[in-house]
Amino acid sequence: MTKKEIVKTISEEMGLTQLKTKEIVQKTFDAIIDALVTDERIELRNFGVFEVKKRAARKARNPRTGDRVHVPAKYVVTFKPGKEMEERVRQLQEKENRAALLGEQQYGQPNTPPPAVNETPDESDTISNQ
Repeated sequence: MTKKEIVKTISEEMGLTQLKTKEIVQKTFDAIIDALVTDERIELRNFGVFEVKKRAARKARNPRTGDRVHVPAKYVVTFKPGKEMEERVRQLQEKENRAALLGEQQYGQPNTPPPAVNETPDESDTISNQ
């Protein structure tokens, strides 16, 4: 989903113009970024926690050449989902598992598609000009 799709969905649900909704969504994103830069942590209940962490410098290997390279320390943003998000994603997984189980019961083997039909014509299907 893109920011544009988020704006469209919210504007339709709230009865606001897309322009006003886009401004609100952008201000929300800007506030999250500002909070991360200044406080290095933002907690949104039932959604999750964004946090800035520092990764240590390390030695790595260039996969193309095999040469060892130095990777400097850097700051990265991490995200840990909240309980509500975790639960909803877990429900999605359970739904997928049930669908896979139904497919197994229908065809007798897990994740087996129905048998394919041979669509190549044989000699008896062709018309000759004799």
